[in-house]
Amino acid sequence: MTELLWIGIDIGTTGVRAVCYRPDGTSVAAATRQYGLNAPHPGWAEQDPADVTRAAMEVLRELSATLTAKGLRPDGLAISTAFHTGIAYESDWRPVTGVMTWADMRSGQAVQDLKGDFGDVLAIYRRTGCPVNPIYPMTKIAWMRRERPDLLAKSTRFGSIKDHIFRVLTGEWVVDRSIASGSGLYNLFKAEWDRDLIAYLGITPDSLPPIVSTSHSAPLTPAVATATGLPAGLPVVIGAGDGVLVNVGIGAVRQGQMSCTIGSSGAVRMLSADPLTDPKGRTWCYNLTDSMWVQGGAINNGGIILGWLRERLTQAHPEMADTASGDIYAMMTRCAAGAPAGSGGLIMLPFLTGERAPNWNADARGILFGLTMGHTNEHIVRAVLEGVCYRMHSVAVALAEVAGPAREIRVSGNFTHSELWIQILADIFDREITVPAVDEGAAFGAAVLGFVSAGVLPDISATGDFIASKTIYTPRSAEAATYKRLFGIYERVYWNLLREFTDISAFQNG
Repeated sequence: MTELLWIGIDIGTTGVRAVCYRPDGTSVAAATRQYGLNAPHPGWAEQDPADVTRAAMEVLRELSATLTAKGLRPDGLAISTAFHTGIAYESDWRPVTGVMTWADMRSGQAVQDLKGDFGDVLAIYRRTGCPVNPIYPMTKIAWMRRERPDLLAKSTRFGSIKDHIFRVLTGEWVVDRSIASGSGLYNLFKAEWDRDLIAYLGITPDSLPPIVSTSHSAPLTPAVATATGLPAGLPVVIGAGDGVLVNVGIGAVRQGQMSCTIGSSGAVRMLSADPLTDPKGRTWCYNLTDSMWVQGGAINNGGIILGWLRERLTQAHPEMADTASGDIYAMMTRCAAGAPAGSGGLIMLPFLTGERAPNWNADARGILFGLTMGHTNEHIVRAVLEGVCYRMHSVAVALAEVAGPAREIRVSGNFTHSELWIQILADIFDREITVPAVDEGAAFGAAVLGFVSAGVLPDISATGDFIASKTIYTPRSAEAATYKRLFGIYERVYWNLLREFTDISAFQNG
């Protein structure tokens, strides 16, 4: 009997990965390509849509060749892409902008205008589930309105990398409810583009892609089939955003299950049957399926800080410059293991690129607090690992107030390569932490939507039944007590420096 196989393709901020899966989560083939981010001006972070398209086609071509060599044929393809991307087009589909990513902060002043023009921006948040913040595509259109009205006048369509790739593969221009709900332009409760915001931006509903279910599918075009070697007419499921698909991919799909992801950034998420927003505006709310929502909060500064720190420590530790000797997480955490829990009273506030959840303070800046002559590089590296986990804990506390307490916490992301970092998270949360057996959360989550659409799996909650636990980390009482004491200091340092964050940010920005 021919085994059922679906491809999950995950298009991220700096690369794309395609994996072919069986329904139980085991993979049979994979391919990866990287691409860069462009920063033509300070604070900008764009993808070239041609680069992303080329990389996607290359991984599909490589994956198809591998499957053919093994005598295997995929039954479908489902898509995961990064949230919060924006691109504008002319009438002939010529891009007016690059793909503006979540890391692009150009719309900071436009956000201030929005706050002044609307007054109660919490009202926008309550409708859209998205705090008014520069990461969201809605604010990028507001930037065009404010700074580049010439580009806005030329633009007849506004989309995302998701609808761009789906159009390349199928010829159909639509966007799934998940990506739409992470745009800042989608009304959660009316399940349509928000008319007040559209009017404010000076665009029309027709300039935005029609919204479809995350299970929506269309056939692969003959041209793409020829270019990739995939079967013509292969079902292509539009899928969802990478963040919400992580929950599906690691089996955190039932109420009361929390997922914690740390890659370059970080996020804490929980699912619910209804859209939930926070009266204090600390968390976001995005759609996953027609009847499932994801509440959570993301932090800007996760593993990205390890890269920054490694570059600055290579003079003292030359082995850290040799990426061939192991991944960055393993190298840096070997260094951190030389310091005790609490880093000798050294606390890192990890805001090198500002702050998202829970306080959405773009002016926040990084701090090493408590530094003495007795601290070493080992203390500094460990303080960074602990500082990221403190921030994840801040988000988790806020999220639990919105979505209820977590009965289980599952983790994913590159930080799971480090046993020490996971143990630190368990100690700071003072909770058991489960590492699932599947570590390709978003790609497998996309494939699951494909299996569900094909009737192979009953619904996405099925992953909770068969995604096994690889390892469970238990908090250590002495370390948990140390971190509880230091977390209180960490929080007080943050709140006591709010004015100074604003002042130093203004100084740095000229």
